[in-house]
Amino acid sequence: MLPKADLLKSVENPAAVTRALDLAEQAIRTWEIVFTDFLSPPELAECQDIFQRLTEVHLRAGGGYPQAERQRAAIARTDLPLEAIDLPLVLLDIAGNFLFDTATHRDFLGSLLGAGIVREKVGDIIVLGERGAQAIVAPELVEFLEMNLTQVRSVPVKTRQVDWSELRVRQPKKKEMTTVEASLRLDAVASAGFGMSRSKMVDLINTGDVRINWKSGKQASQTVKAGDLVSIRGKGRLEIGDIAITKKERYRIQLTRYV
Repeated sequence: MLPKADLLKSVENPAAVTRALDLAEQAIRTWEIVFTDFLSPPELAECQDIFQRLTEVHLRAGGGYPQAERQRAAIARTDLPLEAIDLPLVLLDIAGNFLFDTATHRDFLGSLLGAGIVREKVGDIIVLGERGAQAIVAPELVEFLEMNLTQVRSVPVKTRQVDWSELRVRQPKKKEMTTVEASLRLDAVASAGFGMSRSKMVDLINTGDVRINWKSGKQASQTVKAGDLVSIRGKGRLEIGDIAITKKERYRIQLTRYV
């Protein structure tokens, strides 16, 4: 029904996009609203890009709070509105005393997966320090995890579903700055925004650690534009703001770095 072969050309996450297109075909056939599993930011960005090229279906994504990285998407025929649809998301509280055995995001994720579930059913995990963590998951996992997620590292935990009013998300720290550059090259702008040498930035780009709008920044010489989001694994994100040309014909660029 959909031209999958053409749509999948050059995508970086073919498995996730294929699953979304399969759901889109289901939505077209049945006139029902269907839901993806949790998508990573790069997977979601590619799905959104693909769906913008389709006329029969549309999607709306969400992960439980505005800054959520991992999100599920509702997919339906364009005739069916999605704005008022509640995405199937549940908030779990994983409570324990981690004062003497600190647990990281990786520890909580490892315990969730170790309980026997797959990554695609787990959204963001918000670590709360010595108190434990909160996890956003698919609703069908709640009863299973309440019974089976009883320990993280060496710490006994109690896992239970809680209301969204109990969500504890810290606002991301951000730093706003202005840089003046001779060009809009990715390596120049990103090195200024992340406060590192240009040669180091080139190395990160070459190893695939730098993404623009969640797609790999493959060349240091590619240009950025206002509204672009540059991310580096483990170092946060950089939003490109307004760009103006100075009297000396250089670029004055407003940047916001999120850490």
